Amino acid sequence: MSEPTGAEDAPPALNAAQDALFLDFDGCLVEIAPRPDAIIIPKELGKTLTRLSECLGGALAIVSGRSLPELETYLAGFDGPMVGSHGAESRGLGQEAVRPEGLADLQQAMEDFCAENGLLYEPKSLGGGLHYRAKPELQLLTERFAAELTERFPGFEVQLAKMAVELRPGGVSKDRALEMLSQIAPFTGRRPVYAGDDVTDEPALAWAEAHGGFGVKVGDGATAASHRLAAPAQVRAWLAAALEDC
Repeated sequence: MSEPTGAEDAPPALNAAQDALFLDFDGCLVEIAPRPDAIIIPKELGKTLTRLSECLGGALAIVSGRSLPELETYLAGFDGPMVGSHGAESRGLGQEAVRPEGLADLQQAMEDFCAENGLLYEPKSLGGGLHYRAKPELQLLTERFAAELTERFPGFEVQLAKMAVELRPGGVSKDRALEMLSQIAPFTGRRPVYAGDDVTDEPALAWAEAHGGFGVKVGDGATAASHRLAAPAQVRAWLAAALEDC
């Protein structure tokens, strides 16, 4: 991975004939909310993504830590490929979901921990999230508990996120998802472009930079990306401009 930078340049216009576009969801297409289920979905977002996908010859995919069923609900109207749970499940790629043993017991332990400590538990189809946004002083306790869970359930790994700690299936990540997508049509042979906001996105941002494309960091923070946009509203404006050029 390249060294983090303070990239500030806005991304160039997308090239419909050459680019493959990979987009994170939370913090990239939609603003972060106090609760994962409190996000506001911009009107026609799914249909806009479908139009942009058509412009790119189908080379547009959503790559998110969200569960696939949630993505399908929130992005109704978009019928293109989706990768959920950090690469553990997908739609339109003909791959089976990664399902480690002990999922139900892991999720129960996470739910119990959050209930005992006044934290928010986010159930996911292949793991879960421990959100300490309301109690940031419990960050270290939450991280220690998550690490302990990986000892009890070795099929899972810790994934740090913004004000949260997730447990996801081992051996999956967003950069691996990009590598897999880039080997199949219509993504193969195109310049990879990835946009994301979180530490979970940094491997994918670095992967795009290292493979002839570029990353777009959304929001503040050090990054491997060479370009930056301030917030999801600016991401959506960048995508809208690409549609105007089609």
